[in-house]
Amino acid sequence: MFHFSENWQLVINTGTTIVNFLMVFLIQQSQNKDSVAIHLNLNELLAANREASNRMIGIEDLDEQDLHDVASFYLKLAERAKTAGPVKELHSIDEEGLPVEAEPHATHTAS
Repeated sequence: MFHFSENWQLVINTGTTIVNFLMVFLIQQSQNKDSVAIHLNLNELLAANREASNRMIGIEDLDEQDLHDVASFYLKLAERAKTAGPVKELHSIDEEGLPVEAEPHATHTAS
């Protein structure tokens, strides 16, 4: 219709593909930065709260199975809260503890 050559169409398509890739990369970088900031803020809140377990700091570094184990602990707490009724109790991961291999910094070796 506009009598553009196939080469011109190829150049335009390649250019838009590169721009799209760069935009996705920039958006991902921004989201990763926000995610790290949120984790740091949550870690600070955990560290500042006397009743919170400091072992939960840095938990985002655990592997998938260890995170599943911690999630199952909190599911047990939720079930216990349902059966307790209106009585409020304080609980921490320190009660039953993380498995040794699930300790956030246990897998890191000293440098």
